[in-house]
Amino acid sequence: MPQMTFVEQDGTERTVDAPLGLSVLEIAHKHGIDLEGACEGSLACATCHVVVDPSWAPKLEAATDDEEDMLDLAFGLEKTSRLGCQIVMTEALDGLVVRLPHTA
Repeated sequence: MPQMTFVEQDGTERTVDAPLGLSVLEIAHKHGIDLEGACEGSLACATCHVVVDPSWAPKLEAATDDEEDMLDLAFGLEKTSRLGCQIVMTEALDGLVVRLPHTA
């Protein structure tokens, strides 16, 4: 099974199993990682904002216009910011690393 690593706000790294077909948001919830996802992945908020490790960013599909619009609402936006609900785990993403941004 693929794995991915979440880097929490305090710098703690948590490597977890990442089932194929689940979004980063769903994977976070499955493992008790503090990633809100208030709209439950319906692309109606920016509370599942993550920062993708720069080495992984080019391996992701480009963000849609709708995702870009929601990201404009995120606090602490960075060049590789994405919404966790829009990144779906594939074999090619085995080893993906994302960081949870500071919220204040």
